[in-house]
Amino acid sequence: MEHLSFILWLLGILAELTVVLLLIVRGLWHSLRLFSLYCVWDLLNNCLVLPLAEHLGNGYREVYLAIVVIDTVFVFAVLTELTWSVLRPIQAYLPRRAYLFIALLLALAGVLLWPLTAVGGVAKTFALIIHVQQLSSLLRILFFVGLAACSNLLSLSWRDRELQVATGLGFYSIVSFAAMLVHTHNSNILQYSTLNEFVVASYLGSLLYWVYSFAQKEAERREFTPQMQGVLLAMAGVAREQRLALAQAALERRQSKA
Repeated sequence: MEHLSFILWLLGILAELTVVLLLIVRGLWHSLRLFSLYCVWDLLNNCLVLPLAEHLGNGYREVYLAIVVIDTVFVFAVLTELTWSVLRPIQAYLPRRAYLFIALLLALAGVLLWPLTAVGGVAKTFALIIHVQQLSSLLRILFFVGLAACSNLLSLSWRDRELQVATGLGFYSIVSFAAMLVHTHNSNILQYSTLNEFVVASYLGSLLYWVYSFAQKEAERREFTPQMQGVLLAMAGVAREQRLALAQAALERRQSKA
């Protein structure tokens, strides 16, 4: 089992390094800066996790809690960036506070989900680690499900980077969340080790999916329908005159392409 865990860990490091290189070489970091930074952070974190665990022993729990909190903050930032990127076709017409408004909405979602992910029956530090991890996983799952469900309305396809990133995060988070639920129900050492290997394998699968996706040419971002543009801009508080001007501009672009 330890041999398999080491192989999965090593393959994960190589896959993460490949993802980071693709983000740089393909120029994707220009539009996904926070996600790119998150990938670099995760790569460094995973490179140090085994040496730190061996060196610190039981004291690694407090360090790991800090790592989990930082990781969760990164997740909030990445989801905010993805949401803003999804709105790319109408960004020029949105107020400057829109980005902050998205972040506040995600933070509110985190506050509402926080009581639902509480755990008990384990040591305080370990319970807090699981609590924060479950919150992060659940937020990523809901974001992925919501984005996939609204993909047609948002003119997104599986070739769009936003949906590709959300899919990788969502798949890994579903497996991770399920494993943590089992962990909190008194799983034995063998089950704990096996479940952790499944989680690592799922993240490796997400990384390989990103490697494949990022190696492909990105699809040209489609414009929102005039109806969807109007709804989104109205929600953002953009004046009616600006919404009409944007709808007219989009219609003229479609006619010129035709």
